[in-house]
Amino acid sequence: MNMKPKFSLVLQTEVADPKNAYQHFMAKLAFETDVADLIIDLKKGCDQFIIIDVRDPSSYEECHIPGAISLPTNRINVDTAECFPKDKVMIIYCWGLACNGATKAAAKFAELGFKVKELLGGMEYWRKEGGEVEGTLGLEAPLYWKMKH
Repeated sequence: MNMKPKFSLVLQTEVADPKNAYQHFMAKLAFETDVADLIIDLKKGCDQFIIIDVRDPSSYEECHIPGAISLPTNRINVDTAECFPKDKVMIIYCWGLACNGATKAAAKFAELGFKVKELLGGMEYWRKEGGEVEGTLGLEAPLYWKMKH
C-alpha cells in the first residue's frame, strides 16, 4: 500500500520563482568554481587566474595543486598581496567542504580589490576527482586536516 505523505520536507519552504532562482544560481557561480572546470582550464593552458593554497605551509609542501602559490589565510594582507596582479582572478582553496579557510581568504582578497572565486571542495575534491598534485608526499599526504597535539 503506497500512501502519499501529508506534507513534504522538501516543499515545506516555498520554491523560488524561476527568475529569482536563475539570479541566485548565476550569482553563486560568480563566487565559486569547481574542480572539473579548473582541471580543464589548466589542461587548456588558461592563464587568466592565479591559484592560491591557503592551508598551512607544511600541508602545502606535502601536497598541492601544480602551480598553486602558498599563502595561508592568516597571512593575507596588503603587503603579502601586493605582488599579485589585479587583472587576474584569484582561485582560492583550502582542505575541503568542511574548511572555511578558503572562504575567509576569498573575503580578504576581495576586500583588497581582487577578483576571486573559491574552489568548491578544495584539496579533498581535487584529489578525489583525479587532479594532479605536487609536493614531497604527493598523493600519500593526509587528505584531511588534523589537530596536532
